[in-house]
Amino acid sequence: MKKQNGQAGHAKGEADPRAARRRLESIDQFRGFAILLMVLANYLAGVSWIPAWLKHAPDVGLTVIDLIAPFFIFAIGLTFESSLRRRVSEDGWGKATWHVASRYLGVLGVGALLSAGEIAVGENQSGIAWGVLQAIGVAGLVTLLVIRLPIWPRAAAGVILLAAYQVLLDNGWLATVLASPHGGLQGSLDWAALLILSTVLADLFYDRKRSSRGFVAGCVLALAAGLALAIWLPVSKNRVSATYILVSLGASGLVFGGFVLLVDRLRRRLPLLTAWGRNPFLMYVLHLLLVGIVVLPGIPEWYAEAPDWLVALQALALLFLLSSVASWLDKRRLIISF
Repeated sequence: MKKQNGQAGHAKGEADPRAARRRLESIDQFRGFAILLMVLANYLAGVSWIPAWLKHAPDVGLTVIDLIAPFFIFAIGLTFESSLRRRVSEDGWGKATWHVASRYLGVLGVGALLSAGEIAVGENQSGIAWGVLQAIGVAGLVTLLVIRLPIWPRAAAGVILLAAYQVLLDNGWLATVLASPHGGLQGSLDWAALLILSTVLADLFYDRKRSSRGFVAGCVLALAAGLALAIWLPVSKNRVSATYILVSLGASGLVFGGFVLLVDRLRRRLPLLTAWGRNPFLMYVLHLLLVGIVVLPGIPEWYAEAPDWLVALQALALLFLLSSVASWLDKRRLIISF
């Protein structure tokens, strides 16, 4: 646990401290938005009458819910390099690299414990101890290997990883990936490609010489490439396909751009989202425990077959409790993280 010092570090290429603070706040709000959507999606996933477009696509296809995890990984990419460089300036490359690696190993370990718990209580029918935190952990470790590369070689590394995974997926990995939550260990390679390419777009975002044009162009290019390739390669979160990664990369960047417009240009603040975004890891773990209280009794009328008024009441209670914790921590300028 650490306490905020109240001074926003300058983003790469950022000279104006006030602009840097606004940009950091837009990232916090975008991250908070992603984790809030993730909470609602995970809660609603087990309610039988919720329409299919508010749940993950069963295989090929794309719903709005399929974009939530990419939003969160994109948010990680926005601060990955700048956070590492701040620590390097304090401790040097060796200690800084180990610190970041140990954090992602910790995320992977916590994810393994949570997945084991889901298996133990019968909530993970696949029997495979893998989940979103493990995918993020592996993605972070792989990204750490290439983060020191200049922007274009790093972009090339992300595209090569994306292409290599797709080739392996189409030539032997498909059954294993589909049987594993979030694509399993194999699928984590494409989640890593998403994180690497997110750091590339982050560099374009922070580049004052290109203003916002390079960032927007990169987002549009990724989205267009994903949609074009979808003619031959299916878009599928379950397969973690290359087209899914490209579409979600572009969409994540454009949605983040909306928060930048809201905060940086229109000077509008959403304090609650900012509070959620400053403690995303805690919000994620805590929401799993709270959702478990609703799910584990196994009473259909209480959760899976609950009437709309009860689902609304439970969702509001879940958001109220989590928002109260986030606001309490934010007022005390506390951040709980690995």
